[in-house]
Amino acid sequence: MNPFKEGSLNMDSVNQSLKGITSSFSPFARRTGRLIQERLGNADEITELPQEYVELEKRVDALKAVHTKLLAVTSQYGHEGYDYPPNLRESVIDLSRSVQERVQTLAQASSAAEAQAALTSSTTKSAPKTFAHAISRAALAASHQLPITDPLGVALEKYAVAEERVGEAQLAQDALISSRFNASFTTTLNTSLKFADRARRKVTNARLSLDSAKTSARNAKPERQDAARVEVEQAEDEFVAATEEAVSVMKNVLDTPEPLRNLTDLIAAQLAFHKAAYEMLSELAPEVDQLQVEQEAKYREAAQ
Repeated sequence: MNPFKEGSLNMDSVNQSLKGITSSFSPFARRTGRLIQERLGNADEITELPQEYVELEKRVDALKAVHTKLLAVTSQYGHEGYDYPPNLRESVIDLSRSVQERVQTLAQASSAAEAQAALTSSTTKSAPKTFAHAISRAALAASHQLPITDPLGVALEKYAVAEERVGEAQLAQDALISSRFNASFTTTLNTSLKFADRARRKVTNARLSLDSAKTSARNAKPERQDAARVEVEQAEDEFVAATEEAVSVMKNVLDTPEPLRNLTDLIAAQLAFHKAAYEMLSELAPEVDQLQVEQEAKYREAAQ
């Protein structure tokens, strides 16, 4: 009678059929049958993994989660416009030349027509789309709405140049993080941690084969008991060997200082950027402050 025939399916018949698979089919089929039995809750004794192995598995899983979670964020450094205002609309002319190029061209203009040409001319090079570059372009455009001698216009032009330099420092930071931190973390995920996963799969397969061999030995006919016992011993040896290899691989993954070296690179790149930004804005602040003081003095003088 077919145990899988409609109307007769029950857990006992499924279990008996799977035992048949594990005793007569290939090692792969036997492991598959054993795995199904375990998931159905019909498996007999399950070989326990060493406690050291179990703890290492947890630590490797945690390390993998660390890499995945950080890369989910730091991968954005590989996309230039990650902090670019999403609803900002800039024209082709706005994006065609750097702020410093426009400031230099305007400074060389000897007439209103030349100044207007400097503002509207473009090149094939596209300006970067970062927040710092965007606010730089906005500040420069705003400065041109005011008279050339207006203190606010002068300050905005200086601010535009400084913010563009900040943007360039940010691009340098992003390139370093992408080439060092992101690349290294991705390599670890795709090599060391995958090697560990592969070693763990070998342990799982060896354990399933061992438990399947034990089940076959318990159900073996008298004339097959010696052969079944040999199969169990061989499966035990393979299980022990696979476990020892996996322990070695996982310890190697966990003990390497590579993640800390990568984190050091990330921090160094961010520190260099923030230091550069601080220095650039520190140079700008006194100049704008002086313009403010001078205008404040003129304002009070006019009010008297």
